[in-house]
Amino acid sequence: MKKYDVFIIGSGMASMTVANKCASKGLSVGITDELPYGGTCALRGCDPKKVIIGATEVRDFATRLKDKGIDTIPTINWEDIMTFKQSFVNAMPQKIEKGYKHKGIDIYHSSAKFVTKNTLQVGDETIKSEKFVIASGAKARELDFKGGEYAMSSTDFLNLKELPKSILFIGGGYIAFEFAHIAARCGSKVTIVHRGKKPLEKFDQDIVRHLIAATKQLGIQLILETEVTGIIKDKNQYRVEGTSLNKINHFDTEAVFSAAGRLPAIFNLNLEKANIQFTKKGINVNEFLQSTSNPNIYAAGDAADSKGLPLTPVAVLEGHTAASNIIKGNSKEVNYPPMPTVVFTLPSMASVGLNEKKAKERGFNVQVNYEEAKDWFNARRLNVQEYAFKIIIDKDEQTIFGAHLIGPHSEEVINIFAMAIKTKMKINDLKTMIFSYPTLASDIPHML
Repeated sequence: MKKYDVFIIGSGMASMTVANKCASKGLSVGITDELPYGGTCALRGCDPKKVIIGATEVRDFATRLKDKGIDTIPTINWEDIMTFKQSFVNAMPQKIEKGYKHKGIDIYHSSAKFVTKNTLQVGDETIKSEKFVIASGAKARELDFKGGEYAMSSTDFLNLKELPKSILFIGGGYIAFEFAHIAARCGSKVTIVHRGKKPLEKFDQDIVRHLIAATKQLGIQLILETEVTGIIKDKNQYRVEGTSLNKINHFDTEAVFSAAGRLPAIFNLNLEKANIQFTKKGINVNEFLQSTSNPNIYAAGDAADSKGLPLTPVAVLEGHTAASNIIKGNSKEVNYPPMPTVVFTLPSMASVGLNEKKAKERGFNVQVNYEEAKDWFNARRLNVQEYAFKIIIDKDEQTIFGAHLIGPHSEEVINIFAMAIKTKMKINDLKTMIFSYPTLASDIPHML
């Protein structure tokens, strides 16, 4: 039996933060992951996705400026994109493991299961630890209808050697839209099938309406209020069955991908053996990110049922908080600043803070600035059709409750709004800022 001060399940950003911080304070640390070290963001999510999007940005920009100075729209070489993307992915696990070894952190490559409250089975090894941190991330929700096994995951999409001529995405969240935009710009015929009335339900729907328009303009077919109930394989094709208002529709496609949500990757850890309470949202934790039922357990990132959004910077924040409480005892409550979130389509859509509905439900005295800005200079010079904003203002305090954007580089501009919300910056101070011009950020005073 091997013994540690801290043992960590998972190797993503939350895990990395805990491991490095605890080891730097002299604690003995072990970590395991049955998958390559790096976690979803670095290997199977944010980073490789953004590398691929880079090529589609070039094509999108050229398409918008065709006959406005650009004569030829470049074609996209999928094989080259995958090679470039893989250059980032391949280097990560070795780099992480080398850093751990240098800091004296023991590395395991097996699945983990709890045996008792303070004992873990990791492959053939039995591990005992004073504290355990569960930061095992999330994984794609399994489809429980007939033929669900034929649907590939987002990980599969990011590793396609060839792009299918036609693709269907199940689900109407950010993964479906991001990958649909990538595939469509790379030449695939794309369909999104969503069971709800509205896609991207957690985002402001006035802004989502603009993304829907941009998505349809790209040639993507968006099917709403249709629940996928089966997939049939027919040679090299798939027939997807969808039910809408008791009517059955069929969609033929070369490939099917599930974007029907993600669940915490905790349900095969034998949590009951360690008296760890959990729900489908993750492990129940208190304000210190400590298990509410087993004080030796902490959880962070997507594995924890916390108030944090499932975002990489939030996982890092929670990792720091959990590590601090392990090192010093429970003294640091997790404190979430405004958390900007982005749908990396083209145009991108970004959001931070309260939306209009939530602000009004809380009884605040609000001013709502909602406007389409496609006639503004920045939209015209970039020949962008979907450029809009909705800013939620606290009329009493003259500060910002929330910001919701769609347009070029909204993923960057939203960070300024996040900073303004966090610091309670006054509207007039933002209005009188001198922004470099002409930039997208220089539009902010006009939005206020």
